[in-house]
Amino acid sequence: MDLEQARFNMIEQQIRPWDVADAAVLHLLAVVRREDFVPLAHKALAFVDMEIPLGHGQCMLAPRVEARMLQDAAVQKHEKVLEIGTGSGFMTALLAHRAQRVLSLELVPELAHIARTNLQKAGIHNAEVREANGAKGAPADGPFDVIMLNGSVAEVPSALLAQLRIGGRLVAIVGEEPVMRATLVTRTGEADYLTRQPWDTVAPRLLKFPEPSHFHF
Repeated sequence: MDLEQARFNMIEQQIRPWDVADAAVLHLLAVVRREDFVPLAHKALAFVDMEIPLGHGQCMLAPRVEARMLQDAAVQKHEKVLEIGTGSGFMTALLAHRAQRVLSLELVPELAHIARTNLQKAGIHNAEVREANGAKGAPADGPFDVIMLNGSVAEVPSALLAQLRIGGRLVAIVGEEPVMRATLVTRTGEADYLTRQPWDTVAPRLLKFPEPSHFHF
C-alpha cells in the first residue's frame, strides 16, 4: 500500500470536496500520520471514508468529518483547547499542532493509555490526556478558547458552555439520528452565545452525556 498516495487521495477526494479549503488544515492532514493512530487490525482502513472502530464502543470519526470540525474550530497558536473524547489521540494531535495547549478528556482508561502512547510516539508534548467524564468538562482548568467534542450529543450541556472564554468556540455534533448537525457555538458575552449549524452529518454518541426523555404526556 502506497501510504503517501492514499493520504493524498484522502485529502483530494474526500476532504477538499467536503468544503475544507483551509490550507493550514489540509497541510496538517498531509503531515500528521493518521495511520499511526489507527489500531493495527484496521491499519489498511486509515485513509478510507469511514469511522474506524477503536473498541469499547468508540471509534475514530471519518477523515472528512474530523477535517471539517478542525476547520470550524479555527484554533490559533495562543489558544487553550479542551477536547472531549480522546479516542486514539488523532484529533488531539491535530489540535496540538495548532494550539498552545490541549487538555483531552477520555472516559475509557484503555483508550486514554493508547492515546498517550500514540501522542508520545508522534512527538506531541503540549497535550495532556486525562481520564475523566467529559460531560462535566474541566472547570478548574478553564476557561478555554476552544472546546471540541469528538462525537455526537443530544444537546450541549450548559456546564461546558460556561467553560468557554468570551470569544471562545465550542464545536460539536448535535441531534439524533437520522438528523444531526455540526454545531458551532461562540460565546459573545457573559450570558450570550451565538449558534451556527453549518452542515449535517451523523456520528456515534459520546458516553455519559445526558439524553432527553422521550416520554410525552
